Amino acid sequence: MLRIGIIGTGSIANAHIGGYLAFGEECEVVALADVMPGKAAQKAEESGLSGAVGYDDPLQMIAEARLDLVSIATPPSTHAALSIAALDAGIHVLVEKPMAPSLEECDAVLAAQRRSGALLSVVAQNRFRDDLATLKAVVDSDLLGGISHVRVDSAWWRGLPYYDLWWRGTWEKEGGGCTLNHAIHHIDLLLWLLGRPSEIAAMLANAQHDNSEVEDLSVAVLRYERGLAQLTSSVVHHGQEQEIVIQGEHARVSQPWKVVAERSDAAGFPAQGGDPDRVAAIEEIAAAREPLAHTGHTGQIGDVLAAIREGRPPIADGHDGRNAIEVVTAIYKAGIEHQLVSLPLSPDDPYYRAGHLVAHAPRLNQEQLSLAEAVAP
Repeated sequence: MLRIGIIGTGSIANAHIGGYLAFGEECEVVALADVMPGKAAQKAEESGLSGAVGYDDPLQMIAEARLDLVSIATPPSTHAALSIAALDAGIHVLVEKPMAPSLEECDAVLAAQRRSGALLSVVAQNRFRDDLATLKAVVDSDLLGGISHVRVDSAWWRGLPYYDLWWRGTWEKEGGGCTLNHAIHHIDLLLWLLGRPSEIAAMLANAQHDNSEVEDLSVAVLRYERGLAQLTSSVVHHGQEQEIVIQGEHARVSQPWKVVAERSDAAGFPAQGGDPDRVAAIEEIAAAREPLAHTGHTGQIGDVLAAIREGRPPIADGHDGRNAIEVVTAIYKAGIEHQLVSLPLSPDDPYYRAGHLVAHAPRLNQEQLSLAEAVAP
């Protein structure tokens, strides 16, 4: 029976608690920690974790609770230090996105993972969704042919009170805006589907949130071999209509699910009726997929537990988390410096280093309030 600890008891901790409870035959949540006095013990009681001990000091929990695995669900600026402390104690780590605010900190976490030999997984719960797993299966099938264009809309909406929480809306504590903290999921999916781009151009804006110094909107263009990808990261889109549209040589496939395949007539225009055989082949792949036993955070927690049991890497590991941060960093560099950014970013690039973004990012507005607790998730 694996002993589980959770650091951070905000709203996202509920997804971790629920995920571990789904595998009660394999693990038990024995400890929670939060720097706000009494909050961890209160969360344990509210969640029915009668055997869990609440700690007001996460480092004390790491030192005393004899943990096998810890979930880190705290503000982004704390992820690296807590991950390193747990890994150096020989504890497996599942850390919420983003892995860390900078590539330098990501590499420090990866170094701790190598030192300890413990498992490291970064939350990428959208890999554990049936619709997106289907999209991945189609891309991997080569039925689309070479990829021409990908449009990714990471479209969310948040009102002004969202940024009243003490750590949100600041470069120092949140590490960035919607590009880092919302679109990180779609960036991970883009990397999962297509791999690393070679170049990135971007623009940043704060369009609607006067109480936040970070961006609430960014648009980036990423170069992939012969094709391009277009990423919109937003918390100003009414309706929150998120979409991934992949245009290939032979067909288009998208999430929400849609398949279209054209074929050429003698003059190069779309032939009437398209290419029904290719559409049928793609739909056959979708229909043949076995549904995932568990989805979202629960699915990822199940994979982490299985990876520990089987001695294998998790589906979403520390390198995946770092790769997503590299793309975010390149978007910020491109937008702030008004230049085309090539990947990979090297350690001698100023934007690689911890603190450089915080020191050089534009304060698009001023964080105004500092509430200790969010009104809603």
